[in-house]
Amino acid sequence: MYCPNPTCPQPRNAIGSQVCETCQTQLNYRYLWAMGSAASQIQPGQTVGNRYYVGAPQIWLDTKPAVPPTIPNSVTDAILPYLYLHPYRLHLPGVHGIYHLGAAHEGEEILLLDNIPVDARGSLLPSMVEVWPKTKTVRQVYWLWQMLQLWTPLSQQGTAYSLLVKDNIRTNGWRIRLMQLHQGKVQPTLKDLAEFWSAFIETAHDEVQKPLQEIYKLMQVSHPSLETITDKLNHILLQQAAQLPLHLAVAGHSDTGPVRSHNEDSCYPTKADLEQVDSYPNYQLIPHLSLVCDGVGGHDGGEVASQLAVKSIKPLMATFLAEITSQDGLTPPELIIDQLQEITRVVNNVISAQNNEQKRELRQRMGTTLVLALQLPQKLKTAQGSELKNAHELYIVNVGDSRAYWMTRDSCQALTVDDDVATREVKYGHSLYWEASQRRDAGALTQAVGTREAEFLRPTVQRFIIEEDGLLLLCSDGLSDNDWVEKSWAAYAPAVLQGEKSLESAVEGWVNLANTHNGHDNTSVVLTYCGVSPQKLILIDTAAKPSIPDEIESELTEASKALMYDEEESEKQPQPQSLGLKKWQQILLILGIAVLVIGGGLAIWFQVNRSTEPEPQKETVQRNLKNS
Repeated sequence: MYCPNPTCPQPRNAIGSQVCETCQTQLNYRYLWAMGSAASQIQPGQTVGNRYYVGAPQIWLDTKPAVPPTIPNSVTDAILPYLYLHPYRLHLPGVHGIYHLGAAHEGEEILLLDNIPVDARGSLLPSMVEVWPKTKTVRQVYWLWQMLQLWTPLSQQGTAYSLLVKDNIRTNGWRIRLMQLHQGKVQPTLKDLAEFWSAFIETAHDEVQKPLQEIYKLMQVSHPSLETITDKLNHILLQQAAQLPLHLAVAGHSDTGPVRSHNEDSCYPTKADLEQVDSYPNYQLIPHLSLVCDGVGGHDGGEVASQLAVKSIKPLMATFLAEITSQDGLTPPELIIDQLQEITRVVNNVISAQNNEQKRELRQRMGTTLVLALQLPQKLKTAQGSELKNAHELYIVNVGDSRAYWMTRDSCQALTVDDDVATREVKYGHSLYWEASQRRDAGALTQAVGTREAEFLRPTVQRFIIEEDGLLLLCSDGLSDNDWVEKSWAAYAPAVLQGEKSLESAVEGWVNLANTHNGHDNTSVVLTYCGVSPQKLILIDTAAKPSIPDEIESELTEASKALMYDEEESEKQPQPQSLGLKKWQQILLILGIAVLVIGGGLAIWFQVNRSTEPEPQKETVQRNLKNS
């Protein structure tokens, strides 16, 4: 293995070493799937092209991970589906590069896939067929649900056949992952999927076997309704999940960092929020809601946008939660996703209206990233008439490059995909990710809340089921930059999940790590414990004096005050543009306008302090938003 440090005098290391023997730099093990029959003929133990070590059939270890891979001259039809499906990287691989076999093989190209389902040693994760019989009931249904959610996007790219190849479907704990995409000659139907599921349904646990058989019959009719099938499978999934206990605890902190003079990040909840619980009349948000916002706009109001977003979202979410939990029946995921997107757009227009009122254009416009997690406690009635209090649904909303991660004792998974130029180039089919990531503007944002009108905003909303003990980490790029979450999670997550470390100390540890190893930006971290085990861990330090200082919201600069309200017409508040919403959505709009008044009160909490630091790199979002 070659050390990624370009200045290392002796970069060669034995395969298996975790750090460079010469300079102690951490070694990066990237395993790739080599597609095609030619690749399958290359025996394990060989080194291909003086770079790729074949550890197992078609599994190649890149021994020079810092060296750019070979990029194809053009994006072929075989590559395009991987690019278009880049937003589904939680389940699907991507194209890393190609390898030319040479004249002996008539110049055949081997497609090399990254993000493949292997463990840290390069061994394939188990197939769904292997582990199905010994998997708990809720996870069996969850796997089928995930396959059904992938059915439509894969069908649109002509690759739905990928879900009908047994060895292609691997499992990584709660999630399914595909080895590669298969483009069948004939587009499969839901009836074909039902036939593939039949063996799984026959061996499913007794409590779900009969309802799954009913779904199988629905998929067999001449014109099956995907909506009906999805609704019934969702009901089975939530019935199983709701029978599990659920313990939630949360801690968060936002830190200015060692370089910046003011904090453009905001998060919820902080220690202050936990000590003085928000008294919303509709619904108690803690511990169900958590969010992180990272302001863009530099001196021209990034800190205003992030704090206004947090303060706007809280009353909107309280009303939304009260509305959902008062329903007698389950609200479908599609409707919840639509409403969360509308809430995000209302908040967007609150900030955008401030920009318009102040005639702010291009780089002067303030905005913010957003990553939001909502544990939605929907109630569910069983066939016996009893009521289950929480269906264990978790919704993640993200705009920009603040991230969400899910961590267990033995894994860390990024749940979100950044809204940046590199991602845009890939999902539009323009280039491979490695190539796009080398652009000078690769990390520049293509979306932010508030910089433009809501009609241009495309919030990503995902839905998950909590069916194992885990930690949900939300953070700004002050921590996630340079892969520090992936590098550090094992030092924190297992200890918290074993009750050896509190949430607060883990949050503090990550903030300190970000300040030490990144240090160029503000950092916000919100950590939520989600436990389904019968025991309830003591995760919050209630008696000991916290090592993180109490959250004190930073003072607005003079430029930011001008964004929050017009000095000459401080009573006049801009109103968001109407989105033509239904009754419930109109309520959101009214609340959004009311939030402006709340936001105006922010000004009294800040000192007059104009920073002279350079504008942060994230301000390039303004140029890219305009160009895109």
